[in-house]
Amino acid sequence: MDAAGLLQAVRACRLCADSLPHGPRPVLQWHPDARILIAGQAPGRRVHASGLPFDDPSGERLRDWLGVDKTVFYDETRIAILPMAFCYPGTGKSGDLPPPPQCAAAWRQPLLAGLPHLRLTILLGQYAQRYHLPGRYPRLTEAVERWREHWPALLPLPHPSPRNQLWFRRHPWFEAELLPALRQRVAEVLERG
Repeated sequence: MDAAGLLQAVRACRLCADSLPHGPRPVLQWHPDARILIAGQAPGRRVHASGLPFDDPSGERLRDWLGVDKTVFYDETRIAILPMAFCYPGTGKSGDLPPPPQCAAAWRQPLLAGLPHLRLTILLGQYAQRYHLPGRYPRLTEAVERWREHWPALLPLPHPSPRNQLWFRRHPWFEAELLPALRQRVAEVLERG
């Protein structure tokens, strides 16, 4: 299947339709020329409504972390955005439900195989980290603390959600050490093309 056909198939996916309280609406950003991959969790309610990845406060924080504006962030030839599930899974007791595993099982490998120019993969949150670094770290904090083990090609990060304010306050090294390195790496990758 060519790139256009693959993207069309993903956007037409209805694998989880029966279990999605708000119906399917796959949200992703993907192009074979992308050099940076953002692997997230699943779209939230606001992103489900707009159809635009990270069109929420998490996206504002993420763009700040990366040191890019919306024009660069939403340029699919530069940045691919592939959450672990493409549709909003609904809300549970303590936030959004986990991404349904059927999505990654069906689509992740073909989409990743179609990104031959990747130079940086950013793993946001525990679900992306478990998939891309299976069995490596029992806790998200450990994965983020040991970020240099995968540098400069792969970077585990906490999710940029406003719900993680306490985590950010407890780990000041994240903003002082990791974010400047991330911004520099993103600039290098985007500049060199």
